[in-house]
Amino acid sequence: MKVGLIYTSTTPELIQTVEDEVKKQLGSDVEMYSLEDASILADVRNAGYVTAAPAARLIGMYMKAVEEGVDAMLNLCSSVGEVADCAQDAARYLGVPIVRVDEEMCREAVRKGTKIAVMATLPTTLEPTKNTVLRVAREMGKKVELIDALVEGAFGLDQEQFKEKMSAKAAEVVDEADVILFAQGSMAYCEEYIAEKYNKLVLSSPRFGAAALKEALIAKGTIAR
Repeated sequence: MKVGLIYTSTTPELIQTVEDEVKKQLGSDVEMYSLEDASILADVRNAGYVTAAPAARLIGMYMKAVEEGVDAMLNLCSSVGEVADCAQDAARYLGVPIVRVDEEMCREAVRKGTKIAVMATLPTTLEPTKNTVLRVAREMGKKVELIDALVEGAFGLDQEQFKEKMSAKAAEVVDEADVILFAQGSMAYCEEYIAEKYNKLVLSSPRFGAAALKEALIAKGTIAR
């Protein structure tokens, strides 16, 4: 079994977390084929939204993974999650599911609360994640209230500085939120730290994405439940 991991930007923490979670779900023998194009996220950040050129490059990465024989793929950037959505018809035709890393996390947030604080270090990730939460809430027949928690100046910091920034922003929203949702997979290593410090439910995407990837492979018939 071979799965594609589609990144637009990576950190060592993100790669390690994603690969660990995929192995937990699919076993240590799973073959992982990784693709990364950091220019996609850079272009999205510069424009403030997903323009045609980076979207086309991302779709090209999906097609490359299909050519390399993956059974399913995990889209690991929430900023471009809506590109993954638009590619789903092609994925179904090709028989290679494209799984968004963040969708099942968003569903869990809606299951667990009505006031959801969405934490991100980039505005270009904050807005698509909020859109996904609102969409899944509609699908689930629930009304939710979203609380913006943009952690300005945190992108690219080392772990300790990043944790400090995350903690300071979490302190601003923790009393009004039922759930804190991390919009970026690269934040995942802070999940336990923030949850324990503020005694609040915190959700990050890699573990949910890996579980959703497994479900897609079960639905395809590649593996048994």
